[in-house]
Amino acid sequence: MRYLLNSYFGHGLPSETGLAEGEISTDAEAAKALFKLCPAAHVTPLTDHADLAKSLNIGRLYLKDERSRMGLGSFKSLGAAYAIAKSADKCVRDGKTDSHDAALQGVTYVCASAGNHGLSMAAGAALFGARAVVYLSDTVPEAFADRLRAKGAEVVRAGHNYEASMAAAVDAAAANGWNLLSDSTWPGYSDPARDVMEGYLIMGMEVVDQMPETPTHIFLQAGVGGLAAASAAAARTSWGPDPVICIVEPDAAPALLGSIAAGKAVASGGPVSNMGRLDCKEPSHLALKYLAREANAFMVVSDAEALAAVATLKENGVASTPSGVAGFAGLQIAATEKIDIGLDENSRVLIYISEGPEDEGSDDVGD
Repeated sequence: MRYLLNSYFGHGLPSETGLAEGEISTDAEAAKALFKLCPAAHVTPLTDHADLAKSLNIGRLYLKDERSRMGLGSFKSLGAAYAIAKSADKCVRDGKTDSHDAALQGVTYVCASAGNHGLSMAAGAALFGARAVVYLSDTVPEAFADRLRAKGAEVVRAGHNYEASMAAAVDAAAANGWNLLSDSTWPGYSDPARDVMEGYLIMGMEVVDQMPETPTHIFLQAGVGGLAAASAAAARTSWGPDPVICIVEPDAAPALLGSIAAGKAVASGGPVSNMGRLDCKEPSHLALKYLAREANAFMVVSDAEALAAVATLKENGVASTPSGVAGFAGLQIAATEKIDIGLDENSRVLIYISEGPEDEGSDDVGD
């Protein structure tokens, strides 16, 4: 299935589908207030690409560029580090400590990652005196493990894929009393990941302030769905129902599209994708719940199409990865295959470039 118009738009999945309880946070003001306290905080650029827009026969093309975010090379800098900062700030406000720097001494955070989420967690833990343990699958390059160690994280190898390393991290958290910090949600686990996604709201609200006009279309890449849900939430909060929101996944991991087609959360099968950060076989329940209600369409792109998108953007001065440009790959396909989402010569399209090239950023699963 190449694409799917969302029959649940406006009302969401049935309540009896067994999804995790709760909703994603849409409290962008709280996120922005805490973000301002971070010494590395800065607004990432939004750029207008007239030549690319013309080549796609659309009116305007805007790219939100997350490649320089907080020196970590990815939007995920906003997630785990924000969730840890929120916990540290609560300790100070509750009078448990006088200092943010040592607010989380004695606390251990653990996650599964392939780089970006782990880097964010390691950076946040170091800022507030906590310990970080990151589980990596055997497929993650050692260079990324070294980057995690350089940020102060302890690295543990476990399993042949992300799902196996995630299971190991869950087991370690339970066995050792550590704080599991995932960016996905499932029944019985949602609050920490909700805070991670709350951090992602920051980039969406930056876009709202930067855009000279309301976009007609927004293409959002998705793994478990955290980036997509948070960016969609920022868009809907500010611009209402008008923008057409299209979710783009690898064809090897259509976790969200498959779940929308099934009317419930389902696991997808498939080979390994070169869109490693998006190669997630199961959706985040809270992200799925929100996107089922607020996204207009879901589509998939192939590894070859993602590589073509990388090449096109590199020719136009934007270097990234297949994962980082998957939303743009979706736009290319929608424009050339005339997918029925209303694209025309007057369309104003917003795309997120979620990470820098691999020699500057890193791999991760879970966007």
